[in-house]
Amino acid sequence: MAEHHPGGYRRHRRQPIGKRDPDERTGDFEEVWAEKWDEQQLAEQGERCMDCGTPTCMGGCPIGNIIPDWNDLVHRSDWKEALERLHATNNFPEFTGYNCPAPCENSCVLAYNDDPVTIKSIERAIADKGWEEGWIEPEPPEQRTDYEVAVVGSGPAGLAAAQQLNRAGHHVTVFERNDEVGGLMRYGIPDQKFAKHRVQRRVDQLREEGIAFETNAEVGGNVPVERLEDDFDASVIAVGSQKPIDLDLPGRDLEGTHFAMDYLTQQNRRNVGKDVSGPDIDAEGKNVVVLGGGDTGADCVATAHRQGAEQVVQIELLPKPPVERPPGNPWPEQPQTYKKTYAQEEGAVEEYNVDTNAFVDTDGDGRVDTLEADRVIWEEGGEGPPEKKVSESNLEIPADLVILAIGFEAPESTPFDPLGAEINDDGTFETDEAMMTNVDGVFAAGDAKMGPSLIVWAIGSGRDVARHVDQYLTGESDLPPSLETSNEPLVSM
Repeated sequence: MAEHHPGGYRRHRRQPIGKRDPDERTGDFEEVWAEKWDEQQLAEQGERCMDCGTPTCMGGCPIGNIIPDWNDLVHRSDWKEALERLHATNNFPEFTGYNCPAPCENSCVLAYNDDPVTIKSIERAIADKGWEEGWIEPEPPEQRTDYEVAVVGSGPAGLAAAQQLNRAGHHVTVFERNDEVGGLMRYGIPDQKFAKHRVQRRVDQLREEGIAFETNAEVGGNVPVERLEDDFDASVIAVGSQKPIDLDLPGRDLEGTHFAMDYLTQQNRRNVGKDVSGPDIDAEGKNVVVLGGGDTGADCVATAHRQGAEQVVQIELLPKPPVERPPGNPWPEQPQTYKKTYAQEEGAVEEYNVDTNAFVDTDGDGRVDTLEADRVIWEEGGEGPPEKKVSESNLEIPADLVILAIGFEAPESTPFDPLGAEINDDGTFETDEAMMTNVDGVFAAGDAKMGPSLIVWAIGSGRDVARHVDQYLTGESDLPPSLETSNEPLVSM
């Protein structure tokens, strides 16, 4: 067993798990990550953790992962105990280990004036090791109650809520409107970033624990919303924010302009040989423009690369963030700095300060050919927000395919109207301190409660709502408390 040295951060430089060569990985839809990580390397990275008296990494983690503990356990090669410590706060650590933007690393004390601990890589490796060694097994409850609980939506929030409620002994049924379970994890995140076998083995685990899944089941559609009240003692609405933000611009109705989720979902379905609905969205040989500089935009850029696009331009309305923290953005706040995405590592044109004006059909065939835009500058306007001013007008960017990845508005609450649940101005469900709507026994979690957010917030919200539902049903709960999620939307775009 390795001896822990408090000064490990002095001996070892930050070395996260690597990625495959960009030229190689753009030729397939396999994961971009290096196929196998090195245990010794991860042990050294775990030793960089300073085991701080005040672990600000935990404060930066929305679910309060006990990060210093499992950093040290990995350094000591006690991987099984590290997995148990990780599962104590996170039902699906591979979901976050592969996809989370790692606010914990930004809050690491080392990040004050050095490179932070590779927390995300260590988390991912613990989960990988758990599956490889067969340590992750179904954990059905020893006893069952007579309560029936419905969970609507099988994304991270819904799955976390379902697993926790099932482990409390309740009978849980999850409704998913798609043909496969997983929500965003299944169809929203591209295969090159997160292989779907990682989703499926968690779904298999949950099934073996006793959770029932109904797919192609849209509550408020082919499943009457009244079932939630008639057939269940409590229900959790955990639908994602899948209503995309649109642009009301000239030419928006031209062929060749599409929403990001339609594009990503279609390719994910193609990758497993499933039928795709709607027009075929393919970037092969085309000039592609992706509107939106966030994670979803990056996923669209990377997908266009793999489809064989001639050129990919990613456009962001706002200025390019600085490399160093700007004034007024001190540690341990999340840094407002530039970080190259995996998609940009593969080659694409990044354009900042570009304001789109119109989509244009230059040859009259009903398809978009050109994107018209202005170059803008942002000027501080006193006490108000910066003002946008045109610095260069009438830019023309070749665009045979335009992907809109500018964010999501809100969850789709309309199907639940018959319940009479109150909806906030931002489209989220109004809930009380126990995460319950004004309808007795109907709770909301994840995006349905918070608005568009991160996977890690969704998991935490699912864990929180499970505890509240358990208390509602039985008057008490042995489920572990999580960090209570707020009603403030946490936009991840």
